Amino acid sequence: MNQQLRDIRLIGVPMDLGQDLRGVDVGPSALRYAGLADRLRRLGHRVTDCGNIPTALRASLDAYDDYVEPIRDTCNLLYKEVRRTLARGQFPLVMGGDHSIAIGSIGGATHDGPKGIIWIDAHADYNTPASSPSGNIHGMPMAVLCGSGSERLTSVGRSGPKLRSEDIAMIALRDLDVAERRILQESRMGIYTMRDIDERGIAAVVKSALNQLEHCESLHVSFDVDSVDPYFAPGVGTPVEGGLRPREAHLLMELIAEDGRLASAEVVEINPIIDERNRTAELAANLLASLLGKTIL
Repeated sequence: MNQQLRDIRLIGVPMDLGQDLRGVDVGPSALRYAGLADRLRRLGHRVTDCGNIPTALRASLDAYDDYVEPIRDTCNLLYKEVRRTLARGQFPLVMGGDHSIAIGSIGGATHDGPKGIIWIDAHADYNTPASSPSGNIHGMPMAVLCGSGSERLTSVGRSGPKLRSEDIAMIALRDLDVAERRILQESRMGIYTMRDIDERGIAAVVKSALNQLEHCESLHVSFDVDSVDPYFAPGVGTPVEGGLRPREAHLLMELIAEDGRLASAEVVEINPIIDERNRTAELAANLLASLLGKTIL
């Protein structure tokens, strides 16, 4: 077991406004029901559940609204909470909610200086309103964090870009839109698709990503559970076949934990409504335990 013990603050963000499929707003509750806090306490961590960040309910909003304003408001609150948590020397573990919450969590995590971002996701989420086929904001947070898209979102917490491309490593990509492919090919990000994992193995890929981020003093993990193959994690917002197997995902998390630089994390896109007996949240809770020090021996 990794003995780096932390003061962990669980922060729920039950927001589903960044996409069309209802249910990801129940993600924080599913993780709580799966016993996430107790799993982490058994590893020796101090764990406090801080409840949920206030989020507008879809039913209370105009059906034709683009939801940018309520998403911005929630992300501003999350930004401040993550920033405060880190300033107190604690570890923020954010429970979504759809992936648009990363605008607030990563923004807050980088307020006092750059961090390496390990983006574990089937998708790059690097669309803008001009390029997005769906217009859903959960497909835009990485673009927003890099300074592209609506000014109402790029100004969350503070104005301008929150991330530099050389501070980003994306792992498990397998579903990219045309505009995203071009941007990623021209960027300085570390891009690791499922083909890379198939050809090289997950250990080599993770070690390469960590080496690429060796200039970063600390790391933030943004874990979209759709990175895992839907055979094992059916309850996610945007499932894509051909993803990580559970053992690959555990090793990914274990290697990040062993690196020793992890400072904050989030888990997103769990949808209990389309899940099977909460198995996706159970798997996610187990994977987060691996990220925070659980090992086989």
